[in-house]
Amino acid sequence: MWAGLKARLRTRREAADAEPAAAEPPVPSKPTEAAPSGRPPAPAASPPHPAPERRGPGKEVFAEGFFGQRVKEATIDDVLDDLEIALLQSDVALPVVERLRRNLRKEFAGRKLRYGVDAEEAIRASLERSTREILTSPPFDLAGKIRSHTPKPFVILFVGVNGTGKTTTVAKLAVWLRAQALSCVIAAGDTYRAGAIEQLLVHGERLGVRVIRQQEGSDPAAVGFDAIEHARAKGIDVVLVDTAGRQHTNENLVEEAKKIRRVTQPALTFFVGDALTGNDLVEQATLFEKAIGIDGLVLTKLDADVKGGGALSATFVTHKPIVFVGVGQGYDDLRPFEAEWMVRRLFAEEAAG
Repeated sequence: MWAGLKARLRTRREAADAEPAAAEPPVPSKPTEAAPSGRPPAPAASPPHPAPERRGPGKEVFAEGFFGQRVKEATIDDVLDDLEIALLQSDVALPVVERLRRNLRKEFAGRKLRYGVDAEEAIRASLERSTREILTSPPFDLAGKIRSHTPKPFVILFVGVNGTGKTTTVAKLAVWLRAQALSCVIAAGDTYRAGAIEQLLVHGERLGVRVIRQQEGSDPAAVGFDAIEHARAKGIDVVLVDTAGRQHTNENLVEEAKKIRRVTQPALTFFVGDALTGNDLVEQATLFEKAIGIDGLVLTKLDADVKGGGALSATFVTHKPIVFVGVGQGYDDLRPFEAEWMVRRLFAEEAAG
């Protein structure tokens, strides 16, 4: 995100610096009096001081102030315009853009900067503070929630659209739970695709995790119910309920998801979204929140997302925390979300060029 904004700021500054400085108007010369016969004309008197050198437009960022330099109002407007374009290009939703603009204007309007403070770094610091504020939420102690939950099992329902990596995320979370010394069972609730059931069976065999399933086309709510009964009988801590990917605009499938939720009574419902889908991620998460209700976000493919705006926007618009992020293909590549880690990614210098 910062790379795009920084590039725009530098392009504007370089273009302004390349413009020629405003030329001083010529000083009219005093008419020369006719010299007496036989004498050369007297030379014109030179001005007592040279004309002051004017700064080019690119340097007129500050207005002089006592003990420092005050950022010009026109400069703030230019920066905010560049900020909005760069953020929108980085998949940041408009409500987030407006929040960042408002914070930046509030912080810089009329502010005096010490001599030598780089304006670009001051802007960056302001944006980092605003972004950190958006991403920071109360600690989400999933392991603690599971251990304190009674009676067992603790049910987690996974919802989302097609192709976001939901089934693989379920398997990765099973690995994370095992690392926390928590047992789990998986419900293969995507009964529309035989491939989804087979995929979970392969994961379960590799990981040593039981997968509860029925035949293709079975009622997914019934699969979830069976998995919960199995966990109760065996004293298993967690039931992970996979579901079919469904478009948030398909009312029939959304109604089915509501039924699964009613039957399984999950302690948590996670929306799994692909970070690379940008603004679509925000729309999907928002509509799932309204239709079903979600408790947190799990964002996949974040390692390949060089923009990061979708992740920032999804948590801001839904008011739900990012709980886990997928950063690779391996089973260990599901990590609890850390706001500071995300801020470092969004404001990394390497991509700026």
